[in-house]
Amino acid sequence: MTALAYRFARKHARNPRFTFGTGKLGDLAAFGSATVLAIVALLIGWESLVRLRSPVPISFDEAILVAVIGLLVNLVSAWLLKDDHSHHHGHAHHQVQDHDHGHDHDQDHDHGAAATRGGDRDNNLRAAYLHVLADALTSVLAIAALLAGRSYGWVWLDPVIGIVGALVILSWSWGLLRDSGSVLMDYLPDHEDLPAEVRAAIESEHDEIVDLHVWQLGPGHHGAIIALKSTRPEPVAAYRARLRHIDELSHVTVEIHPA
Repeated sequence: MTALAYRFARKHARNPRFTFGTGKLGDLAAFGSATVLAIVALLIGWESLVRLRSPVPISFDEAILVAVIGLLVNLVSAWLLKDDHSHHHGHAHHQVQDHDHGHDHDQDHDHGAAATRGGDRDNNLRAAYLHVLADALTSVLAIAALLAGRSYGWVWLDPVIGIVGALVILSWSWGLLRDSGSVLMDYLPDHEDLPAEVRAAIESEHDEIVDLHVWQLGPGHHGAIIALKSTRPEPVAAYRARLRHIDELSHVTVEIHPA
């Protein structure tokens, strides 16, 4: 799901039918991935409860071998994904349209590519990382439970550990659902200071912002619609120049209303 989302986003990055680019596709994929992760966690929890009530014989040696192989594969995958996640998401600029329209009237658009801010997370990559991390966690817990079961006959420990793992994975999936869903719904978190940066750059003794909308287009990219009232209106280019230092603004619309 993660790979297909990136592929589709790159392929259609400059398709004008996507009004604000394809940057949000990663968050859509992450939301779907988190939903699948939550369903799997619920299934693990349910199966564990059934096993607690009706224990079944366990082939400990075979099960431990499978769990160890799974752990190694997922640790390598997690290491690779974590290495990618530490970079500044070079793919992001492909997901936002980068046309530059030099309009001379009161409304203007700027789709310049922005640098990714350190605080913006790629939820699509995070979803893949959490998937392999969840698999690695369940492998570790399974190995511990199986070793104890083989040594001490604690067959009940395997389903108990399964319930613990399911709860941890549910917590991870909820965090991913919350964060990716917030982007899809154009919700700005409390710690986001971009609106304040825009106001500080635009407002002056002659210019007052009367309506401001800021939202995330993709990792490291934001859009802004600014309606301002001015007693001494300047050309649109002058207001755009005030925002040049805010790299994460990839799409800006400015509306000027004389006071």
